[in-house]
Amino acid sequence: MDNELIPNTIIVGERNYEAALDLVIAEARGELLIFDQDFLHGDYNSAQRYDLLHHFLSENPLSKLTIILQSTDFFRTCPRLFKLLEIYSHKMVVYETNDHAKIAKDCFVLADKCHYLRRFHIDQARFKFALDDVETAASLTSRFEELLEETTEAVSIGKLGL
Repeated sequence: MDNELIPNTIIVGERNYEAALDLVIAEARGELLIFDQDFLHGDYNSAQRYDLLHHFLSENPLSKLTIILQSTDFFRTCPRLFKLLEIYSHKMVVYETNDHAKIAKDCFVLADKCHYLRRFHIDQARFKFALDDVETAASLTSRFEELLEETTEAVSIGKLGL
């Protein structure tokens, strides 16, 4: 990291973003909500990200991971992420937004309705994260629910054909 991560401040840098993402995911116990354009930022293909998400999904039998992506192309071709969906399809769902919601240019992660990470624009590594900020997390939860209304079908793990 370029500097120490301080919650509730604006922070810059891809490595810092990835480190803050680790912190927020590691705090999740019951519910993790992720909205992203395509998972190309945030090192979602790494073993570290896989391990954190796998731990979250395996630790609590009631945990739930909901992901909304504007494009699922990368997700569908990423072996680690797709493996998580195969293993935990009973507690993990991945949606793609419809065209109307593709105008959103920020992305965010919410853990247990109180911890969050919000990247202000996908093309800039400027973000803010907080632990135990229920008020801001509530507004992001509402936004997530609005985005969920603008999704198409969920990504399926089944193979097409006979």
